[in-house]
Amino acid sequence: MIIGVPRETAAGERRVAMVPTAVAPLTKAGCSLQIESGAGIAAGYLDAAYQDAGATVVASRQELFAAAEVLLQVRAFGANPEGWQADLQQAKDGQVWVAMMEPLAVPQPLTEAARRGVRAFALELIPRITRAQAMDVLSSQANLAGYKAVLMAAGSLPKILPMMMTAAGTIAPAKVFVVGAGVAGLQAAATAKRLGAVVSAYDVRPAVKEQVESVGARFVQLAVESAEGTGGYAKAMGADFYAKQAELMLPVVAESDIVITTAAIPGEKAPVLITRAMVERMRPGSVVVDLAAERGGNCELTRPGETYVTENGVTIMGPFNIPGTVANNASQLFAKNAATFIAHLSKRGELLIDTEDEITRETLTTSGGDVLHPRVRQRLGLPELARPEPAPVAAAAT
Repeated sequence: MIIGVPRETAAGERRVAMVPTAVAPLTKAGCSLQIESGAGIAAGYLDAAYQDAGATVVASRQELFAAAEVLLQVRAFGANPEGWQADLQQAKDGQVWVAMMEPLAVPQPLTEAARRGVRAFALELIPRITRAQAMDVLSSQANLAGYKAVLMAAGSLPKILPMMMTAAGTIAPAKVFVVGAGVAGLQAAATAKRLGAVVSAYDVRPAVKEQVESVGARFVQLAVESAEGTGGYAKAMGADFYAKQAELMLPVVAESDIVITTAAIPGEKAPVLITRAMVERMRPGSVVVDLAAERGGNCELTRPGETYVTENGVTIMGPFNIPGTVANNASQLFAKNAATFIAHLSKRGELLIDTEDEITRETLTTSGGDVLHPRVRQRLGLPELARPEPAPVAAAAT
């Protein structure tokens, strides 16, 4: 089975889907790796390192696409608005694509993928079950985003995070408030705590209280109903819920030096949790880092993709693709997740797509010329499939 890893073409994307250290396990399993020349340079991985690991470096993107039975990318289709159409023109019927694809937020490109006969596996749809943890790209990348968000905030804050006792006086520690205690939020809280800040965190899921406290943060309890959803995510709530939450959260935000927001609902616009009124109550020099900026933002004043200072002196950061700013480690984790996923789909170097398996079924979005995934079909306005799930099929011959 030939796995092709092309250079990423999404704007600003520095990650690569495979790193040299992840090549050997796949080759030992009977796979052959082909890497487009220069694919890993932006992440710190040279062509020579791939060759030393047993991969073949291919100079032509066209040649790579023509040879590959499986194409492995960080971003494809809806996650690569600049380059997916050009890539799809080179796709082969029956070719398997494995990548992050924004299948729920931007599902339209998947209809084109289906027409081209592509079998697309969207890594964002990995189910949150125990045996799929090693394949969970969202969690591995969010972990890095939470860490880097604290460093970004600390670099902009005009004060230090830890308490410091000096001959000139004692400096009080900074106060950090993390909204959302998923993977990114917990890592942000842990990082801020390690840097010496006084950390508190809030989540609409009361069940995460112990996790927040385990990283040394105080769990902020607000008198609102639980918004526990499925798969470990929060669910969307009504306007009354968010209004009540904002009222209770205002004093906590007002006294914080740094606010980091991480609340996201798969495929939905991010809920607005930090209002204009909250920001206006924050002290000059305070910082808000909105990790949900790519989904519209958790802060009412976020400008997605921008950093600016409000009239009352609060810095608002709405960064895109934070994992891409630490591309070396982000690629390392992504490659391990992806290699584990591909190993799950294969046996002795041959691809076998078994839709009776939950992980396979939940990530397979297109096959046999149609969009299969029920949630993606719903987003596209397509009717439910009347026919049964497709039987296991082997990879197309090349």
